[in-house]
Parts: sequence; C-alpha cells; structure tokens
Amino acid sequence: MSVRQALEENKLYMLDYHDIFMPFLDRINSLDGRKAYGTRTLFFLTAGGTLKPIAIELCLPPMTDDCKRAKRVFTPPADATSIWLWQLAKAHVCSNDAGVHQAEDARVHGALHHRGAPADERHAPHLQAAQAAHALHAQDQRAGAADPHKRRRRHRVGVHPWPLLHGDELLRLRQPLAARPGRPPRRPHQKGMAVEDASQPHGLRLLIEDYPYATDGLLLWSAIARWCEAYVAAYYPSDEAVQDDYELQSWYTEAVQVGHPDKRDAPWWPRLTTAGDLASLLTTLVWLCSAQHAALNFGQYPLGGYIPNRPPLMRRLVPAEGDPEYEHLVADPHRFYLSALPSLTQTTTFMTVIDTLSTHSADEQYLGERPNEWTADPAALAAAREFAAEVRRAEEEIERRNADPSRRNRCGAGVLPYELMAPSSGPGITCRGVPNSVTI
Repeated sequence: MSVRQALEENKLYMLDYHDIFMPFLDRINSLDGRKAYGTRTLFFLTAGGTLKPIAIELCLPPMTDDCKRAKRVFTPPADATSIWLWQLAKAHVCSNDAGVHQAEDARVHGALHHRGAPADERHAPHLQAAQAAHALHAQDQRAGAADPHKRRRRHRVGVHPWPLLHGDELLRLRQPLAARPGRPPRRPHQKGMAVEDASQPHGLRLLIEDYPYATDGLLLWSAIARWCEAYVAAYYPSDEAVQDDYELQSWYTEAVQVGHPDKRDAPWWPRLTTAGDLASLLTTLVWLCSAQHAALNFGQYPLGGYIPNRPPLMRRLVPAEGDPEYEHLVADPHRFYLSALPSLTQTTTFMTVIDTLSTHSADEQYLGERPNEWTADPAALAAAREFAAEVRRAEEEIERRNADPSRRNRCGAGVLPYELMAPSSGPGITCRGVPNSVTI
C-alpha cells in the first residue's frame, strides 16, 4: 500500500506533540536530570482495527542560528541495538503524553472553577466536588501566604504531579493549553477521527470503529444531551423565555466576562439565545464535569502507575552513533534504559500522587444518581428517571462491548477492558466509574 492510498483510506494517524513542546525544550533540557523532545508518532490502522506505530520523530531546537533543527526518525527495530533505540524513542513519546495529559487535565478544572459555575439546583451535583477542590486550593493558597515553606512542602508532593514532570516548565507549557477555558470540547470529526454522517445514531461515523473512548463517550454524551434537552423544555417552552430570563443571561455573561476576562471577546463562545443553545451549553458543562474528567483521571494509576511503561519524565536523550553515551547503550542497554527513566524517588512520589488521584471515595455519587429530593416537579423527575435508566443501559452496552472478542482494543489476552466510561464503581482504585462531578 502506498502512502497516498493509506491517506485516502484513512489508515494513517499521528500523535503530534511537536509544536507544544518545541518552545520549551531548551529550558527543560537545561534542568538537571530532565531531557525531552518534541515528538511525532505515526500509526497505521491495521485490518484488525488496531493502531500500529510505524515511525517516531524526535526533534530538538536548533543549536545555532544557521543550523537546521535536530531531527531524528526511528522505525520499528531490525536488530538488537535498534530494539533499544526504539524503546527509548517510545519512552520519550510517552513522557510527552504524560506531561500534556496533566496540563490538559487542568483545563477541565480551570474551566469549571469560576465561582458562578452552577446554573441551578439541577447542576449542583455536577459541580459539587469541583467547588470543593477549588476551596481546598484556595485554603492552600492562604496557608502558603502565611507560611511559604508549608506551601512549598505541600506542592513538592502535593495533590498534582506537575512538579514531578518538568518543574516550572510544565506550568509554562500549560499556559497555551489552558488559554482557552470555557471553549467547547473538540468533537471527534474536528480531530480527524470521524466524519459527519446523519445516518449514524449520533450523527458521526468513527474512522476507527473500535475506538473505546469515542464509542462509549457518545453513549454518555447522548444520554446527557437528552436529559438536558428534556429539563430545558420543561422550564423554557420557547426561545423567548431563554432570552427574557434575566438571571440566566446574567449568569452566562458573568461566566464569560468575569470568569474568563482574557477570552471575553473570543469568537468561539457559544450563543445563549435559544432553548437549544441552553441545552447544548449545559450538556457540555455536565460532560466536562463527569464523563470527560473520569476518562482522564481515574485510569491514571492503573494505566500509568507502572512507570517504565509510561514515564512522566526522561533523564537522558537518545544517543546517536558516535556519541560517548552510545557506547554505554551498546555495552549495557538495560542499565542505560533504566538510567533514562525517572529515579526511584521520582517514581515512588509520582506513583503516590496518581494513586491518590485515581481513587474513588466511599461516598461518591455517580452519573444518574441523585439521592436527595431536589425537586417535586413531575416533569423534571420524569426526565431524571429516564436519564438514570439510559445511563444504566449505556453501562450494560459497555459491558457487552468489553466481552466482544472482535473489539481488539478492549478485549483479548493482556488487553484491559475499557471501563473508564462505565458509570458505576465501588470505592478505591477501580479504573472505572463516572462521578457526577470533577473529583480528586
């Protein structure tokens, strides 16, 4: 198959961290025990529906003004030495991915921590824990103002692994990623993972049929969307009712103008002039607080707790033939590879943090659950019951998919079932469960 044919048949996919990391690499690589590249990884979609890495590009900034940017390409190994070079290249890709994952995770919190976020009683469970996390952060800020040493101690291990990745450079890396708070999440077709298709149940046809996050996420997104549409219809019978609701319009104006003053004039803010606009906005809020954050957060330890498989940082670059370090790699590749990974102290600290982040509390409330009597309105209660039933049906469908041997990305020898979108869970680290709200 030619490259052109592979592109035409949607067989090639790229994981691209090049532009995100390049502006920061000189500063990251100047840190003691921190080495990174800007990476691009090319994948081929096999006949079995799985993605196979076929090339990794590792890039560094130019060393001088008149030289080309350092760029190396690695392909699947052909001999013993290239096996270890390929392993090192993959480790650097995973390190990029781990750093962006944490910065991307923070965007969810940043978009939802505005003090005026809850629109009404119905949305309280979807923002309850986010507000609690924000309150703890504010308490920590006040404690740090009184005792800077206490603040530094807490942030050294803290409740977030940023300091363990690339120090202050990750905070700078986070800024361009977090510069779009409030922006609606990109849909699969905007990422090149799907095409719009009105004949499909969700209006999208996935280019990778067995894409667990997307297929399961669409189940929950659709359930949330119908729930929000039913609730809005019960209280806003017309578009004029939305436009004339002074408190609603004031809430949204404050969220844009006060909550995100640096982006108040951005063209991508959704309008709030129709009942459909309101339902879409609320759907996005609930999705961000619940399903998207669950998929990002509660698999961190089960999927990333074994550090050699997904190192949060690297301590060595990949040596080239002729470099002194290349001889060390050839002489003892196992020792060299371990020396490129985080130290034991860094490893155990990172594991401790993501263990905490991945843990469900015993009193967690999950999507579709509402133990307190929040309303006596028959229409709202009926919509809530239907939502809970649809969430249960989604969970049953997810269980069915995980038992389907034709879905090779979630079923098979050594393959973990994809349960991050399975709504219910017990306490502890379960790699499943969708709480109503952002919880850590």
